[in-house]
Amino acid sequence: MKVTRTFDLVDHLMEGLQRDDALTVKRNGKWEQFSTKQYKDFVDNFSYGLLALGFKKGDKIVTISNNRPEWNFIDMGMTQVGAVHVPIYPNLGPGEYEHILSHSDARIIIASFEEYYLKIKEPAEKAENIEKIYSIDPVEGVDSWMDIIETGKQNADKFKEELTEIKKNIDEDELMSIIYTSGTTGLSKGVMLSHKNFISNVMGCIERLPVESDGKFISFLPLCHVFERMVNYLLHLRGVAVYYAESIDTLGDNIREVKPEGFAAVPRVIEKLFDKIMLKGKELKGIKKMLFFWAVNLGLRYELNNVNGWWYAFQLKIANKLIFSKWREALGGNVQVIVSGGAALQARLARIFTAAGLTVQEGYGLTETSPVIAVNLAEYPYLKFGTVGPLVENIEVKIAGDGEILMKGPSLMLGYYKDKEKTDEAIDKDGWFHTGDIGEIQEHNILKITDRKKEIFKLSTGKYVAPQVIENRFKESAFIEQIMVVGAGEKYASAIICPAFHFVHGWCFKHNVKFQDNKDLIENQKVIDRYQKEVDKINMELGNHRQIKKFELTCEEWTPETGELSPTLKVKRRFLKLKYKVKLDKLYENAE
Repeated sequence: MKVTRTFDLVDHLMEGLQRDDALTVKRNGKWEQFSTKQYKDFVDNFSYGLLALGFKKGDKIVTISNNRPEWNFIDMGMTQVGAVHVPIYPNLGPGEYEHILSHSDARIIIASFEEYYLKIKEPAEKAENIEKIYSIDPVEGVDSWMDIIETGKQNADKFKEELTEIKKNIDEDELMSIIYTSGTTGLSKGVMLSHKNFISNVMGCIERLPVESDGKFISFLPLCHVFERMVNYLLHLRGVAVYYAESIDTLGDNIREVKPEGFAAVPRVIEKLFDKIMLKGKELKGIKKMLFFWAVNLGLRYELNNVNGWWYAFQLKIANKLIFSKWREALGGNVQVIVSGGAALQARLARIFTAAGLTVQEGYGLTETSPVIAVNLAEYPYLKFGTVGPLVENIEVKIAGDGEILMKGPSLMLGYYKDKEKTDEAIDKDGWFHTGDIGEIQEHNILKITDRKKEIFKLSTGKYVAPQVIENRFKESAFIEQIMVVGAGEKYASAIICPAFHFVHGWCFKHNVKFQDNKDLIENQKVIDRYQKEVDKINMELGNHRQIKKFELTCEEWTPETGELSPTLKVKRRFLKLKYKVKLDKLYENAE
């Protein structure tokens, strides 16, 4: 069948890609499978239930949920009656929830369990348009989402023909979802996405997925984020089974149990995975330790297309057998691809994991572009480290005079919900969407991102500084969890550094550095000196105007919950500049 709307994917699976483990989730220590047939039944019964409750095309439904098969049942069930899905992050503040609930005009909320229900309950009471909250897991005093399913079952005969007719009349260009972009400034904007936006992007990327229809993918990035959601639809088109991890903390165990062919991750997850591997390597002794770091150094020199020559290839074969095979075993032994998106990935990580037989396909896009603009393929010459890969074939991209990446095509959003002014700012009169990112198009139509347009700043010396490039280099240090480079209009670049406290605590123990708490820790001269040594070492690799001349350490971790990071773990510069105004002033108080 021809897939043109997102809910067509369920019928597509039913036609020729049925399996017992279409959607699987680990709950209470046990894997629970849903077959393709069960998936279809849940989706249809949810649709019948909504129709029985009087829902119609254009009505909005908010979900606040972890990754689980019920998310798919609800997503497909509401969109095939023409309702609009508004999935939201579970780590926003009350003010942001109030804004989204009232701005979206949603009628009901479905929360996955008590913790999320309690987060949304008060903001929901303040939003006059919200009629009711349902929960997926039992919550005392809250109606279950299964009430909608049961209502659907009782009314199936009554609405079967009507649902068929409704589905037939839903156009691919109709609004299907509103995703509120986390943003790094101000309140979220509601990105309006149609069926065509998502499906055209899925079609444009399907040939880049190196996993066959009998494969398995493990899912742990939030489905409310456009990246994981699009990957989910992509897997449906191919017929790959989706396994939902129990939690981010159990991810390693879950991967070893499922033995998936792939998973999607944000760079921070890949960085932490690498740090964990390095930590295990440091614990080795003697010849084992020597071999481990020999293999790591070999992997960091890896080039595609056998450029390194036969002697390197011979050594890599040995490294693969002795060391990298254990890395693959730690990830279940079957991983063919790790899809990276959501932020810039350090090229060295893509290089070493690919050398280890764990191909990393980095991509790039925005919520507004549904999301993929470019993504690496699995093999040379369409896989290139330090880039986001070739452009998706069914879109147009050009580089503006100032280096900004502009895009147009079927995956470009319908606009921002109830905000024509911001829509017109983002999409010019010729239909080009301004991404806000700076980049260049290389051989084989490969896109390389160099920085965020709005984040590049100019020193008083006239030199330009691209902070993201410098920040990514500094985050390679085991001592640094997050960093924000500053210096607009100043004589030199400086930084606010959020330490990797878990690692630093271990360093302090090893070097007999005593401290009471993290505030005491960052004021300890031995710790400050160690950070200065780390900064000096990295500065040697950077041009003079890009070097960090001064830095300040923070005593708190940066998280989305406390506001320093977006839900996709990007630094929120405006927030950080206000929070650390005293530290920032100190960095430049004696500057001439």
